[in-house]
Amino acid sequence: MRLIGHLADEKAARTFADYLYVQGIQGHVEFEKPDGWGIWINEEDRIMEAAGLLTTFRQNPADPKYRAEAKSATELRAEAEKEEAKYRKKVSDRRHLFQPLRDYGFGPLTFGLIAISVVVFFLSKFGNEPQRVLGLFITEFVPHGPLGPVLPEVMHGQVWRLITPIFIHFDPLHILFNMLWLRDLGSMIEGRQSSWQLAILVAVIAVCSNLGQFFYAGPVFGGMSGVVYGLLGYIWLRGKFDPSSGLYLHPTTVTMMILWFFACFTPLIPHVANATHAVGLVMGMAWGYLSGLRYR
Repeated sequence: MRLIGHLADEKAARTFADYLYVQGIQGHVEFEKPDGWGIWINEEDRIMEAAGLLTTFRQNPADPKYRAEAKSATELRAEAEKEEAKYRKKVSDRRHLFQPLRDYGFGPLTFGLIAISVVVFFLSKFGNEPQRVLGLFITEFVPHGPLGPVLPEVMHGQVWRLITPIFIHFDPLHILFNMLWLRDLGSMIEGRQSSWQLAILVAVIAVCSNLGQFFYAGPVFGGMSGVVYGLLGYIWLRGKFDPSSGLYLHPTTVTMMILWFFACFTPLIPHVANATHAVGLVMGMAWGYLSGLRYR
């Protein structure tokens, strides 16, 4: 940055700075006692050019071309600000693809659900001994069809089994990714709405997605992914139809989760409770859509 000279009048100094801007020369003006308004140039390789323009300007500062160029400078600056805003938004969107928990914290219910899942994971010896947590499976018996017993334990009062399969995980990656998604999605709902709202969502989605998987493929399943997909669908549609809710998912996040949803139906990713994913996602989307309609 280099000082190329001074102008006594502020208006003239700013007009000249605008003229330079239109010529593609970046600079600024600054008042400096006792010389008046200093003209500073940012780019060293444009110093001589700018100094020559200043000499010409001093000879006839009232030339109409300078005022005309000043108007052009205002338009160019406005356009540059728009482009800069677009760039900042792109950078911000990429940084916040996976939103940190700065603005809504770690929800207490979310923390509790994660803690229970981790405890169950340790009790089952990292998923290697599921028999140690048989009381959490939806049933310990294979269903016998419409004429035989279906969910006998539930029919005898063990209704918690309709929910508790969400706490069972079978390997470290299974629980890790489920808990990371639950942390973000659950905490967002708690922070933007309430813990009660999250509790109702989790309970209803868990029951429906667990029943869906049970009737689709039998009783040997577990995991929080059905609930995670339900919360994802709820936040996605609720935020879309009710922006004031404060619920938001980056479009790339939604795309990634939908691609993973379909990838799980391929032989490349075996042993996945796809029915829980499907039921959870559909329920969450319907819930988010219907609850958001009131605010359209």
